[in-house]
Formats: sequence, C-alpha cells, structure tokens
Amino acid sequence: MKISNILSESIRDVPDFPKKGIIFKDITTLLQNPVMFKKAIDAMYKQYKDKKIKYVVCVESRGFIFGSVLAYKLGAGVIPVRKKGKLPYKTYSATYALEYGTDTLEIHKDAVKSNDRVLVVDDLLATGGTIAGVISLLKKGKAKIAGIAFLIELTFLNGRKKLKKYPITTVIQY
Repeated sequence: MKISNILSESIRDVPDFPKKGIIFKDITTLLQNPVMFKKAIDAMYKQYKDKKIKYVVCVESRGFIFGSVLAYKLGAGVIPVRKKGKLPYKTYSATYALEYGTDTLEIHKDAVKSNDRVLVVDDLLATGGTIAGVISLLKKGKAKIAGIAFLIELTFLNGRKKLKKYPITTVIQY
C-alpha cells in the first residue's frame, strides 16, 4: 500500500468546519499516532534531504509542527511566518486570499538574506493563497525558494497553479 494511502487513513474529515460546505481535513489524528507522524515526516524529508536547505520557513500554525521537525532532520534553521502582530521585531507583511476569506502574514525583515535556500512548509495546499503570500514575503528578502512541501493537497482547488514557478511536493492528495 502506498504511503499516501496509509497516512490518509489516519486523517479525520470534519464536515462544515470552519463553515458550512467545507470538509476540514483534521490532521490531529495523524499527529497523535507516533508511527503515522514519523511516516509523514520521513516522506517529506526524503524529498529534500540533499537540497542544501538553509532555512525551513514554517507557516502558522500547523506548518510549525511539520516544518520544525523537518528543519531538525535537515540541519536547517527555522523561520516562522506568523499572523499579523505576532512577531516582535520589524516585519514585512502580505495580505492574501483564503478559500473562505483573507488574512495577513508577517516575517521578520532580517529573517532571510539574498540567495538563502529555503524550504516552505505547511500542512495543506488548498487555493495556494497562503503560500503565494509567503512567497511574496520571501521575495522581499531575496531568498531562493528550493521547494514547497505540504502534507496534504486538495487538488480540486487548483492551488498548485498559483505556485507553478516553484517545485512542490505533497504527501497526500485528495
């Protein structure tokens, strides 16, 4: 059985969350299972272990979970991308569209330098709006995006189209 099928079985669907008509992919059930969590991390790590990643850029909040562990395994630093007002130093900000609204993300202005090789990590690729916002932040620091990694991709929302200039890996596709 493929790893994506094995991992997919450990993810719970929650209908009508955060609003009616959306089926939320709840990864907390995967996170609670140490074997499945390890399999998920190992599947993501395998794609980037030889890519000379300097920083893993983790997107609030579930991206922190996967990104931090990946950074550890890759021997890379961690750069958090947070919601507006959560970072204590000078920031760049980007407002972007979600599948059900808008939000603003921020990164410290001194987080990356020109040509730093970064891996962007989040749990889910939906419409691509969040990561498009993160990319705009990283461009301000002139980082080189070596890849974008997700645990889950909702293919029917076509988020990959917004990110087509960058190498994308996903472990599970729905």
